[in-house]
Amino acid sequence: MGRKKLFATEIFSDSEKLWKAMSFYEKFEQIIAIILSFIIAVIIVLSVVSLLGKLFPLLLSSSFDPLDHSIFQSLFGMIMTILIALEFKHSIIRAALRQDSIIQVRTIVLIALLALGRKFIILDTSITSATTIAALSGAILALGIVYWLLRSADREDEKQAESRE
Repeated sequence: MGRKKLFATEIFSDSEKLWKAMSFYEKFEQIIAIILSFIIAVIIVLSVVSLLGKLFPLLLSSSFDPLDHSIFQSLFGMIMTILIALEFKHSIIRAALRQDSIIQVRTIVLIALLALGRKFIILDTSITSATTIAALSGAILALGIVYWLLRSADREDEKQAESRE
């Protein structure tokens, strides 16, 4: 217990020092990031409650078939939505803790990849045209390449930083 209290004291001490050093706009960003993080946390909790509210009746009914395509699409679509919200919240928290700047291109590309992955999971191929599927595939490929390039650039930056130390 003493170690946790010491750790929390160090975090608040560091935060207080950072807060005093921040400009007015940086403080504004910090407050907005905390508010957004709280709002997204509420949305995530409500989404999980909604998911459980739909899942438990299915589990308790004898008609539940996990291999039923429509049930699978619906449940995994909801799960992917929650994962996207969690990733989004994580990026806001990192910004609030001043570990990253407010806008991280890599995080936005990752969230877009997750959203497109979700779209593919819930996609009804019987009514979706081949051109739509091809366009979505092209978008995923392009975003995947951009994400890979951004990760490669970040790794190069880390290697250069380590070599300077």
